[in-house]
Amino acid sequence: MRFATKTKLLSGTALITLGFLSTAALAQEASIAFASGELGATSYNPVTSSNLNSATSLIYDRLVEQDADQSYHPHLATSWEEAADGMSWTFKLKDGVTFHDGTAFNAQSVADWIPDFAETENAYLVGAVASVEVIDDLTVKFVMSRPEPNLLYNLASSFMGVPGAAAYDSMGEDFGVTGAVGTGPFKLESFSIGLETVLVRNDDYAWASDLSENQGAAHLERVTFREIPDQSTAFLELKTGGIDVLLGVPTDFLQILKAESNVTVIQMPGTGINYMPINVTAAPFDDIKVREATGLAINQEAIVASIYNGVGAPAHNFLIASLPEAEVDPSLNVSHDLDRANALLEDAGWVMGDDGVRIKDGAPLSVKLFTQNGTEFTSLTQVVQAQLADIGMQAEITVFDSSTIRDEYKNNRHQLAVRGYDWNNSDILDWFFSGERLGYPNVSMWKDEEGQRLNDVAMKDSKNSAERIANFKAYHEYVLSQHLFVPIYQPTTNIAYNSERVNVPDPVRGTRFRSQTVLDMTVVE
Repeated sequence: MRFATKTKLLSGTALITLGFLSTAALAQEASIAFASGELGATSYNPVTSSNLNSATSLIYDRLVEQDADQSYHPHLATSWEEAADGMSWTFKLKDGVTFHDGTAFNAQSVADWIPDFAETENAYLVGAVASVEVIDDLTVKFVMSRPEPNLLYNLASSFMGVPGAAAYDSMGEDFGVTGAVGTGPFKLESFSIGLETVLVRNDDYAWASDLSENQGAAHLERVTFREIPDQSTAFLELKTGGIDVLLGVPTDFLQILKAESNVTVIQMPGTGINYMPINVTAAPFDDIKVREATGLAINQEAIVASIYNGVGAPAHNFLIASLPEAEVDPSLNVSHDLDRANALLEDAGWVMGDDGVRIKDGAPLSVKLFTQNGTEFTSLTQVVQAQLADIGMQAEITVFDSSTIRDEYKNNRHQLAVRGYDWNNSDILDWFFSGERLGYPNVSMWKDEEGQRLNDVAMKDSKNSAERIANFKAYHEYVLSQHLFVPIYQPTTNIAYNSERVNVPDPVRGTRFRSQTVLDMTVVE
């Protein structure tokens, strides 16, 4: 009522000015569409979730940040020191940091947080931390059960955003769903699973990492992240102003977007692989010869040329090319070889039928080929289907949304699938091939004694970086020898934004589009 009374006293000119001010205030927001690989998150609990998205990093800060050149930068931790024997790490923490609920971030916050990982899927991230000691209010010490040369990488991951202990304990299983409390530059206002996430600015924020030019509160007041499963729809929304930023732009849209006068495209080095996991427990793929033949049927170079217009690179093993663990014995890399593929199938008893489909014991070589919705994945899957037909394998495609397809994996109802991952570290091998994670994320359903031994050595017995590289390379080579998947494509990371609406820093700092970029985003005046 007070506002209404006051409005009546304003002159016409003042009212017009007020209207402009209100519009400008409302305009300090942006709408961002997730990349297809980020769809389907059911919680913003970084401790327990196996699927997080870009919005997570805006809610929670991390102790350490990683830049695109793989270097590590202080954030909530201002400095760190590793003991010479690798058996302890000491972190100095930033002063004056508070959680969204007003509680202080300090050494006790870290000590309360690390034990929460126990018995979760993400426990491996702190598996080498035996205990956490509070030295003083701003100094914390990790006492290690073994050396962990990968600790800084782990601490920089989205899964290690630091939640507020009080809220985490009081909300229980609802934490990350009905509410989420971190120290990040934005607060969670609402979360509609499968639809959108709305974040509002943390006005008290004053502790950004040096990956951001802006060290204070974000320029944007509100950010809405939308889930748009169909990439063609997301593309049209960007063109017509329905969204301001599109993450994970499909490569086949790049030339079209670059021709739009109001659209700017940023390309970043890729941090993942598109591949086809093979369910080793489902016939006929319980036969290693059939698995190997399946891999040899895929022509990676032709796919890069035809679907991706030469952008990105063919993938011939499971790791991105920039990792030293990807430099395996060349004979183990998977490349197109139709003659050998057909010979292997003949040797396995699969005879070519008159209709071009192989037969064994009266049954056709007909398999299920799953994929998730989105233009890029469906287009890629159709090409894979055609290439499998060249060896007499009939693949029936089924398209699922990202949540449903995980249920299919967990219930072991799949044979082949076309999917991708986004992770720039060799421990992705543990995530997708450890026998302790059958169904999802171990979509290959592979449980192997020697494989698990090599996995455990790589994950737990590496005393330094050199040993870790050697151990993961050995594990990677063994995985390749078992033909558990078919590598297909190493994409670039493409971001497009409406340059008439927002400004996005270029180059994007960090390995991914995260909070450091959003902090520096502004609305076009």
